[in-house]
Amino acid sequence: MYGKGGVRATDGTNPALERTRMDPLHLTTSRDDGTVTVSVSGELDIATAEVLRGRLARLLREAGHVRNGTLSLVVEVSGLSFIDAAGLGALVSAQNQAMSQDTPLRVTGAPPSMRRLLRITGLDAHLT
Repeated sequence: MYGKGGVRATDGTNPALERTRMDPLHLTTSRDDGTVTVSVSGELDIATAEVLRGRLARLLREAGHVRNGTLSLVVEVSGLSFIDAAGLGALVSAQNQAMSQDTPLRVTGAPPSMRRLLRITGLDAHLT
């Protein structure tokens, strides 16, 4: 099998397809003194955005029922390897739900490529 410039891939892989491997989405939720943090890693795209959207919606419903004090939600994304428009849509949806119920929500740890995407779309002022 030959890759770029006629170089043969000796491990049996196709270098042109190397970038098509998916990095699975992983969500980890932790709680600390009124703050719920959802750590997101892997690829957040059209195939995985509903998983994050569902988790955040559930946590926001829970936050809406907190009577003693405010529960805030942090979405920590430093482990993201990829995000597309569907992933951004899941974050915007969560932000809209959070604003409608006065629950603080912020996105932290955006990798450089995501920060650039947020800046280009104007979402940096709303999500970070």
